[in-house]
Amino acid sequence: QVQLVESGGRLVQAGGSLRLSCVVSGRTFSNYAMGWFRQAPEKEREFVAAISRSGGRTNYADSVKGRFTISRDNAKNTVYLQMNGLKPEDTAGYYCAARYATYSGVHYNVEEYDYWGQGTQVTVSS
Repeated sequence: QVQLVESGGRLVQAGGSLRLSCVVSGRTFSNYAMGWFRQAPEKEREFVAAISRSGGRTNYADSVKGRFTISRDNAKNTVYLQMNGLKPEDTAGYYCAARYATYSGVHYNVEEYDYWGQGTQVTVSS
């Protein structure tokens, strides 16, 4: 079983920055592709960013491209989401997800991930 614990969410003003962290335990972290998703009230969970198991490939939703950066430290079993230039529409619960990967790809769909964290709330005030 894989456990994921997110942290770093809080209230921030528009234009500000946050760094979310997700610590993974229970299995070999470097065997897992990772993703960040978000979900606002009464909306579907949506893709934010993804990173391959080695960290060599990343991809982003158009809405965050150029503002958010996903990274991972396999020695610390941690994936990060650096969020700059935050906007009120970024307000949501942010969830990290893990997918056992046999190759170094990135994954965009909720259904592709095997394990999820409990989420951390990001609120951006205008």
